[in-house]
Amino acid sequence: MDVVLEKRQVQRAYEFYAPIYDFVFDWIFAPGRVAAIKHLQIQPTDVVLEVGIGTGLNMPLYPPAVRLVGIDLSQEMLDKAVERVQNLAMPNVTLKVMDATALDFGDNEFDKVVATYTISAVPDPVAVLREMRRVVKPGGHVIMVNDNVRYQGEEVPVDLILSDFAESAGLVVEKIWVLPRGKGNSSQQMGRWGRQELRKCVYLWRRP
Repeated sequence: MDVVLEKRQVQRAYEFYAPIYDFVFDWIFAPGRVAAIKHLQIQPTDVVLEVGIGTGLNMPLYPPAVRLVGIDLSQEMLDKAVERVQNLAMPNVTLKVMDATALDFGDNEFDKVVATYTISAVPDPVAVLREMRRVVKPGGHVIMVNDNVRYQGEEVPVDLILSDFAESAGLVVEKIWVLPRGKGNSSQQMGRWGRQELRKCVYLWRRP
């Protein structure tokens, strides 16, 4: 399928989900989001980029004075994020509609880059990883969280595959944290239907 067409499909999907996104996905993704922002270890001087910021569910997890730039492909999702920024009174947050495969930033602009449950929703994850590597400063870190997936009954190790992609994009894998199982609504649903919960991981990658 054409990548441009896939991006349009993603945009349409999030236009549909924007009004109900927080209600549906907040609880499901909460443990991973909390772990990712914790492992960022944000310092007062850091400038952070969040790729796929969506409705801004991660906003309350950041320090109030964080210098944060958030991007998303969906204007409808960002409209919700704007409301959240205003309600939380976070003066140093900038939100922009942007394609993660072609970031409109210069090289080496950010100390840290974070993406929570974003990479599985983009048509070209390798291009996104290359752009993250380009805009993070040398020595800076990229933090990502994502679930593994199941294909024909077998668990696919997305965490290991993505780390291989990250290395090919010029990032160094420093650590992978496996989140405790049994956390979040998705875990409860898996148990209810007698299926094994998929592994959730937080990845820490560094630009050399």
